[in-house]
Amino acid sequence: MAVNRLEAMTHPSPALPATRPARRRPSVAWSVLALLMVLPVAGVSMFRAIPVEWPLIVVQLLSFTPWMVVPALVAVILALAGRRLWVVITTAALLAVQLFWLFPLDAGKEQDLPAGTASVPVEVMSLNSEYGEADAASIVRLVRENGIQLLALQEHTQGLEDRLQSEGLDQLLPNRLSEPSDDASGGAVYSVFPLEAVGLLPDTPFRMDVTRVLITDAGAGTTATLNLTNVHALPPVDERIGQWRSDLDKVARQASRPGSQLLMGDYNATYDHSEFRALLDTALAGQDGRKLVDVGTASGGRFSPTWPMEGPPLPGIVIDHMVTSPRISSSDYSVHQIPGSDHAAIMARLVISAG
Repeated sequence: MAVNRLEAMTHPSPALPATRPARRRPSVAWSVLALLMVLPVAGVSMFRAIPVEWPLIVVQLLSFTPWMVVPALVAVILALAGRRLWVVITTAALLAVQLFWLFPLDAGKEQDLPAGTASVPVEVMSLNSEYGEADAASIVRLVRENGIQLLALQEHTQGLEDRLQSEGLDQLLPNRLSEPSDDASGGAVYSVFPLEAVGLLPDTPFRMDVTRVLITDAGAGTTATLNLTNVHALPPVDERIGQWRSDLDKVARQASRPGSQLLMGDYNATYDHSEFRALLDTALAGQDGRKLVDVGTASGGRFSPTWPMEGPPLPGIVIDHMVTSPRISSSDYSVHQIPGSDHAAIMARLVISAG
């Protein structure tokens, strides 16, 4: 009997159409969050970019400009997650602006001196003592450990002077010009070098004495004359903002005088205030386009706050400055907290051309 074998017929299955992986759509939420985060940055940036006499609230807000880099960076990260090109470009541009202001390319620079020019180094320090409440032992310790040769104090009182003397400051810095006061207007200069009172900036509520310092490098046998202004500008508060601007203008006029100038102390102003930048930019106007040098900014110290050092935690700002003539070079800039004061001490090594 014949057996018919039916061979299974194979039919290829129809090919399934190729499917593309689903493309994730950009998240609107991330982009919205990025724009919300960058909105205050844009507002502050507008005020920072336009150098006019802004009202009080804007002047105070501008003090915190360096911290705008934080929300600007967060906004860029959120914008990248949202993947909308125009949002990424907008946030990145605002971040770039913040970085430029943190590390400004147009800041004053030290002037290169001719080879062989004799110079004299000096270690300097400045502190607003907050009504003389700064800890005297800490001040003397900083002076001793860092070899400070020239010290300027603002808000100097007789009580602080007595405590400094008992801690031995006179043994380290035997020369002193002092005008103590209990109302924050007092000031003092201590030095290892001879001091000569030159004058007083006019019409300022706080004393701003000008002192001539004869600096000597005994080892090299060279000397240099330094004009020191102990700066303490009125804070921009209430109706006193006009006096604040006037104080900074007086400092600029002093800085424009011939000779090596060091203007250090409590400016109650940051580099982000157009009034402070104008001081740096215009004091030497007409002198080969040179600018004064803010030692802290030149050293990259924009994130080394000098105030407030006490009270509730707040984003710190830099309102204490060392401003020098461009012929003075600087190094080793640093900021040090002093118990009892809401300001930090600032110090640096300066090199002054002899003569």
